[in-house]
Amino acid sequence: MLAYLNALSTVFAMAVFFGIVWWAFSKHRKQANEEAANLPFAIPDEAQSNKKEVNRP
Repeated sequence: MLAYLNALSTVFAMAVFFGIVWWAFSKHRKQANEEAANLPFAIPDEAQSNKKEVNRP
């Protein structure tokens, strides 16, 4: 009986995994994925902020 439970839980976990992967790469998520991919570039550079602090009198 325990073997069936282990097999069933493995199949369930695999189905959930593939469901999440399908959802993450679906066409409806394309815009959100592109926005998330560009988030690191929206942060101001640290080098520019350090230069401003150094130039202060």
